[in-house]
Amino acid sequence: MSTKLMVENEEANDDNNKLQVHNFQIRPTHNQKFKTHIAKEVIQETLLKYLKDREYNQIQAEVLSKTIASEIKDRLKDQCVDSRYKLMVQVVLGERHGAGTKVGARCIWDADTDTQASDQFLNETIFCMAVVFAVYFY
Repeated sequence: MSTKLMVENEEANDDNNKLQVHNFQIRPTHNQKFKTHIAKEVIQETLLKYLKDREYNQIQAEVLSKTIASEIKDRLKDQCVDSRYKLMVQVVLGERHGAGTKVGARCIWDADTDTQASDQFLNETIFCMAVVFAVYFY
């Protein structure tokens, strides 16, 4: 199956009575697909930047998790995302003291175009997991 499907032969006349043919790309080309390896690098770099030398602080955790999520999203939009991809970034930040944490997500998506990238950070007092969901907008 080709990743580039085109809807062609929709004809319209513009204001100057010139015939125009409209093309609409349904799926991204190989070069336009979301690059998960770049996203994983961005997540790793951002988590290290903000969490490397920190200790867990409950008061700062909410602001810090929002800051990390915003920076990941902004950097990905600048680096590797076609404008038709919609990004959702989830950051889970908590205190590490021996208990386990499980995080799950569900979504209906197109396995050919939509994807995700994730990474985690651990130190003596902090655990943090960041996930980026990239969904192609038709």
